Amino acid sequence: MIASYSDLKNKVILVTGAARGIGKSISLALAAQGAHVVFNYRGDDAKAMALKEELERAGGKASGLRFDVTDHEAMTKALDEFTKTVAPISGLVNNAGISKDTLLLRLKPEEISQIIDTNLKGAMLVTQALSRNFLKAENVSIVNMSSIVGLMGNASQAAYAASKAGLIGFSKSVAKELATRNVRCNVVCPGFIQTEMTDALQDKAKDEYIKSIPLNRFGSTDEVAQLTCFLLSNASSYLTGEVIKIDGGLYI
Repeated sequence: MIASYSDLKNKVILVTGAARGIGKSISLALAAQGAHVVFNYRGDDAKAMALKEELERAGGKASGLRFDVTDHEAMTKALDEFTKTVAPISGLVNNAGISKDTLLLRLKPEEISQIIDTNLKGAMLVTQALSRNFLKAENVSIVNMSSIVGLMGNASQAAYAASKAGLIGFSKSVAKELATRNVRCNVVCPGFIQTEMTDALQDKAKDEYIKSIPLNRFGSTDEVAQLTCFLLSNASSYLTGEVIKIDGGLYI
């Protein structure tokens, strides 16, 4: 059963990293609720138009903005123009992220910078760029997509884990700083979710991972999307600064 949130209808929500995986499922779920989904893209106009049309077919409105979360100038320009000429943004999902799985001793300085810049700094700068806009919007909710790895760590993911742990500290600070303006900020920490990345795993590796999950399966991107919809809606109006695991019991 999929919950319906009437207040998400026409709510303008920016989802970064919406082209695939969890981000795309979140965008489609929001569109199905009737939301106006704003997504960023890095240069392929044809793919951006295809995503826009797919979101509109799902039942919502959609707008694509060309910027990379690591390009501060392009990002602030695009968001400023949209919020001034179209509508204030009252929901934000910082989902854009990358990973480089390798042992710490083999991790290159530029790879560390790329991971931190995208996963942590990018989310911080997008939130900062929209903070003044949030003061003019109503019922603002921010959802930052961290990871179970940000809570428990993981071998060969030192930089990724650090970026996701940093996102949790950032989110709690934002929750405290903006609460008096009725702006909420919460964190979602997915565990093993069935995506292109997990599909590429060997069957033996999948079986070993599943053994460590009490619910004995990987989660779906749709399950993460439904949790995100709840956090963006007024149904979660007294929740802020929370870190919510969606991991099948992996980290109990």
